[in-house]
Amino acid sequence: MALPQTWLQSRYRKNACLFVYYLIQFCGHSWIFTNMTARFFSFGKDSVVDTFYAIGLVMQFCQSMSLLELLHIYVGIESDRLLPRFLQLTERIIILFVVITSQEEVQEKYVVWVLFIFWNLLDMVRYTYSMLSVIGISYANLTWLSQTLWMPIYPLCVLAEAFAIYQSLPYFESSGTYSTKLPFDLSIYFPYVLKIYLMMLFIGMEFPDCRRSVGGEGCKTYPAVVQYNMFYR
Repeated sequence: MALPQTWLQSRYRKNACLFVYYLIQFCGHSWIFTNMTARFFSFGKDSVVDTFYAIGLVMQFCQSMSLLELLHIYVGIESDRLLPRFLQLTERIIILFVVITSQEEVQEKYVVWVLFIFWNLLDMVRYTYSMLSVIGISYANLTWLSQTLWMPIYPLCVLAEAFAIYQSLPYFESSGTYSTKLPFDLSIYFPYVLKIYLMMLFIGMEFPDCRRSVGGEGCKTYPAVVQYNMFYR
């Protein structure tokens, strides 16, 4: 009886850790989404300009905390693929901390409000579904929403992220942020790095996913939006 009891205790601890994590993320993203919606209906377009100043700190906390998901996968608490999750999280970290946070002029753009709405709408549904799944609760409508909402919103997120990068380029060019000189007359001009990353965003909309199949079909290609549903729920 000792082995099954130990296994149950270990499984309970894992589920408890995941539930607490999902609950914190759900509360954070729900607060952001509710705050943004209430401010928009109360103050209109004026609330869009100072969105980052109102909820930026909580947004940074939630996105920084999401890096724990990589640890969850690595230690086996959560069963998922590490690389696809790493790419998804890195995408948001770059946009939030490198593109938006570092440039005050970008923080006032309308695209930041749009991007935060999309991110938090997806995460509210995702973390609600994951939180309830951990404790064995399932609702057909929520399951359907978690499996279909990403289809129209994820491509829009990529477009909003690309537009945010595009709008940030003049400010990085004028301020020289992250651009640096290296030895031997070499230098890193950060706007060029962003332009390369901008192209990678669209190229990344479809990338190969090699799977070992029974029929030996080998390497297949799945659109990124499909992989989003597979790896980032």
